[in-house]
Amino acid sequence: MTEEQSVDLSGISPRHKAEILSEALPYIRKFHGKTIVVKYGGNAMTDPALQADFAEDVVLLKLVGMNPIVVHGGGPQIEGALNRVGKKGTFVQGMRVTDEETMEVVEWVLVGQVQQDIVGLITHAGGKAIGLTGRDGGLIRARKLKMKDPSDANAELDIGFVGDIVSIDPSLVKALQDEAFIPVISPIGFGEQNESYNINADVVAGKLAEVLHAEKLMLLTNTPGVLDKDGNLLTDLTTSKIDEMFADGTLSGGMLPKISSALDAARNGVKSVHIIDGRIPHAVLLEILTEQAFGTMIHSR
Repeated sequence: MTEEQSVDLSGISPRHKAEILSEALPYIRKFHGKTIVVKYGGNAMTDPALQADFAEDVVLLKLVGMNPIVVHGGGPQIEGALNRVGKKGTFVQGMRVTDEETMEVVEWVLVGQVQQDIVGLITHAGGKAIGLTGRDGGLIRARKLKMKDPSDANAELDIGFVGDIVSIDPSLVKALQDEAFIPVISPIGFGEQNESYNINADVVAGKLAEVLHAEKLMLLTNTPGVLDKDGNLLTDLTTSKIDEMFADGTLSGGMLPKISSALDAARNGVKSVHIIDGRIPHAVLLEILTEQAFGTMIHSR
């Protein structure tokens, strides 16, 4: 089965369509009732056609008995909003430096714009979605992230209102799943003084997958997956190989929090972690319901 046949069924025979659908049956059976956490970001969030594909994928997974949970990012949208107020985003080790004004923009964009757009897309595709932040039901408790200074082992970098997860209470998410809703979660946590924290969406997705004992964690990216130093796709990675890639500098920048969260999830009970190219139409369905493997899969051993 080719990628084109998987994505577009309009030009093929009814028999071939039936073969494609029957191929999905073992996977539907295997993952029925299982939780699948999807981190939604990159081009899949900004291209209208890919937005519609993603929403349809998530709705279909829910209708066939799986429990998808969406954790979304919003980097391009945040950057655009900051530019409009005369600010330029800066990053340290893949994390956005977030002063008080930036935090206000981040919260407004993620919760007031991006989250509601995703809820609307899923609703339009025939699903029932509800948007959540870390405050809802005490979902994500956070504290200020302490980031080590790579040039001084005894010093820490202050990057503002960037959060480190203290705990996740999944009770509200579980209740929504039981009522046939699809949770759409903005990566905003809250602290002891009711302050808001911006948390990397990959980190939230990974920790949520751990707490919920998810069957799969899927991280959508703007690359084919994890690449080696020569730009070649690595389809299978072990935790020990990832440690080597951290040490030799192969993994850096925005890939650091993504791989770190994927690694933690793989080591803490999530059965499979996939880093896939969100620029491929229906990437989520192709990964879950076909034999064709996409992107990089991380194994716990």
